[in-house]
Amino acid sequence: MRLDKIAGNLNGELFGPPDIEISGPAKIDDAKKSEITFLANKKYSPSVKTTQAGAIILDEKIEGLTIPYILVPNAYVGFLMLLKLFQPEMHKYIKGISDQAFIDESAEIAESAAVGPHVYAGPGVKIGKNTIIYPGAVILKDVVIGDDCVIYPNVSIREDCVIGNRVILQNGCVIGSDGFGFAPQKDTYIKIPQIGRVIIEDDVELGANTTIDRATLGETLLRQGCKLDNLVQIAHNVIIGKDTVIASQSGVSGSTEIGGHVTIAGQVGIVGHIKINNNAVIAAQSGISKDVNENEVMWGSPAKPISVQKKIEISSRQLPDLLKRVKSLEKEIENLKKQQAR
Repeated sequence: MRLDKIAGNLNGELFGPPDIEISGPAKIDDAKKSEITFLANKKYSPSVKTTQAGAIILDEKIEGLTIPYILVPNAYVGFLMLLKLFQPEMHKYIKGISDQAFIDESAEIAESAAVGPHVYAGPGVKIGKNTIIYPGAVILKDVVIGDDCVIYPNVSIREDCVIGNRVILQNGCVIGSDGFGFAPQKDTYIKIPQIGRVIIEDDVELGANTTIDRATLGETLLRQGCKLDNLVQIAHNVIIGKDTVIASQSGVSGSTEIGGHVTIAGQVGIVGHIKINNNAVIAAQSGISKDVNENEVMWGSPAKPISVQKKIEISSRQLPDLLKRVKSLEKEIENLKKQQAR
């Protein structure tokens, strides 16, 4: 692709020859003369002088730069846009409906959708335009899947669940499994029927082996644009707000409400029936046991505001020295007592 075409697609300003042919993107230290790279992290600034790349994407001009560059508002975002330009059409090999798929006669599948071998689509299923269902996926009764979705191998979508447009479900996702509901009775537990559903709005992506439990009543809801990493557990009747991100191995207990633009790091545990408000940040391995205020940053288990937790952390590191000082003072006091006794 010509450099001027790349600049146009990135809405950037080109400084250098427009007719340079670029074969693809590369990391700044690995790039060859025919490739384009980027600088978004100042840590890699020294590599600008040594890179062999044919061109570079920047968001600030660099004095004395000798290679062609494209100036954009945000170099990292610009590079992501570049990756999309060069991304191969990964799903092109799956076309039409495989004769090895089992599609119930009442299912409605758009002509432009693709369904791979060994897919099961049950009664009343609806699959939208340009959606791709990879081999081994199971889609049960009355599930609705929107347009331009990608459902990877071995995904299971249970009865009555609704998937929006441009949703990506990575390998092994389970949507609409029964919520963890059991009522104690004497020495045993009685299963509570889970008769709600899961609704996933547009532009959501779920990582591999992530599970979203169906509601006991009503809905478990993932709002537009939220992104969940691999191995995340979302319990029944949870609501996750728009553009919230949750990293791997985190778990959210039932009926918790998470606001929009919340960031939840890895291995976070969240109790049920609480509210985490908009723009909150939860640090890795935190345990959240109560409501979190808007814009608050929490850390620790049990989690506290990060300013408080940092003080506790600093204090705990001083404990060994403090114990030595206490023992030394105890000896001094004991010696003073002995002297007074004489």
